[in-house]
Amino acid sequence: MKEQSFVMLKPDAVARGLVGEVLKRFESKGFKILALKQINMSKAQAEELYAEHKGKPFYKSLIDLATSGPCVVTVMEGVEGVQAIRDFIGKTNPRQAGAGTIRGDFGMGLPKNVIHASDSVKSAKREIPIYFKPEEILKYARCCDDWLGEE
Repeated sequence: MKEQSFVMLKPDAVARGLVGEVLKRFESKGFKILALKQINMSKAQAEELYAEHKGKPFYKSLIDLATSGPCVVTVMEGVEGVQAIRDFIGKTNPRQAGAGTIRGDFGMGLPKNVIHASDSVKSAKREIPIYFKPEEILKYARCCDDWLGEE
């Protein structure tokens, strides 16, 4: 079953010039980018994104990093997309993420682990509207799936 997920390339990824490489990896793996924009995240957006971490010792560092510079926010889709994307990006701590994962290959440590992705379908449904209106999210025609050999 296809699922949508929210994926954000954090300011450390943008500052290091990793946007093209990371997006290429997602597309090469077969994920579809349904929405994409580069933004300067507001403090309110960052606090809403990371609301479940409020009160935790690392909460302030998440907010500070997310608002420290431009980031790229996306909606991606794939078969069992949320978990597939989580597996593809690797464990939260880049030192524990495997080689070949986004965090394993590019992450510098915490919180500078290059990328954020929804951890559940419920989270994706909460996170996507923080950054995208429904009309900003593309709907692929059935013909596009046929080109990729999907059903």
